[in-house]
Amino acid sequence: MKVIVFSPAKLNLFLAITGRRADGFHSLVSVAAPVTFGDRLEIEPMDSGFSLVCDEPSLEVDETNLVLRAARVFASATGWKSGARFALTKHIPMGAGLGGGSSNAVAALKGLNQLAGGPLDIAHLTDIATQLGSDCPLFFYGGPVVMRGRGEHIESLPTTAAGRLSGRRVLIFKPGFPINTAWAYRQMAVGAPMTYLSAVEAEARLAAWVKHPEVAAEKLLFNNMEGPAFAKHMALPVLLDVLRDKFGLAPRMSGSGSACFALLPDRNPADPIIGCIREHWGDEAFIVETHLA
Repeated sequence: MKVIVFSPAKLNLFLAITGRRADGFHSLVSVAAPVTFGDRLEIEPMDSGFSLVCDEPSLEVDETNLVLRAARVFASATGWKSGARFALTKHIPMGAGLGGGSSNAVAALKGLNQLAGGPLDIAHLTDIATQLGSDCPLFFYGGPVVMRGRGEHIESLPTTAAGRLSGRRVLIFKPGFPINTAWAYRQMAVGAPMTYLSAVEAEARLAAWVKHPEVAAEKLLFNNMEGPAFAKHMALPVLLDVLRDKFGLAPRMSGSGSACFALLPDRNPADPIIGCIREHWGDEAFIVETHLA
């Protein structure tokens, strides 16, 4: 039996890094949502061992890859003695802040759990996922969530608030360069600690948006990781300013970057916006229109 699992990208619609913890991780308050665009993970059972192939040649497929790490953690947690061959079709760009690696890890856990006959419930799978990465657990939810702690404490966004986000058209676009996540957090901690937003203010901003359903989804958007990224990569703020001025959009960077996104009005064609992005970032820019899940 072969299992195929969809592995979605995610967007941080609201991301407030609130400070550095004693364990070296950062605390955050975030609203994140999967989108209907992503990778494809095919899992074929084997008698023993795990292997991974990918159509993206720059992706490491050794034991450091999160898919194989997820497989080992799953086998340890369940005592599963069989193996699997993973084939990953990669669409989510790397170094983008779109959670591709974490999503792939969760897809591996879901697929292996299915192959093994479902020995773990969602709660146990979520616990395992937390060992692999702070933003892994969000991929067990089918819609917008609120993330706290270092990302591992998750709850669904209230139904009314989630309804203002789910199904929205969104354009995701990434320049030809990535941004290293570790570098971005280090810049905040060492070079720009003034960019932290207090947890109290972050929670107040989020609560105010949730409480007032008449406030547009665009008013929720926030990311204080933009400061260090924009200071180094001027191509990002220059283009986002153009999109605001020319098209009236509210574009933001997702996560630690370098991917950015803009919520689109329901009926407005995306072609002029895509043309503008190409004009500024060239043909190497990655662009996809999708929807919030």
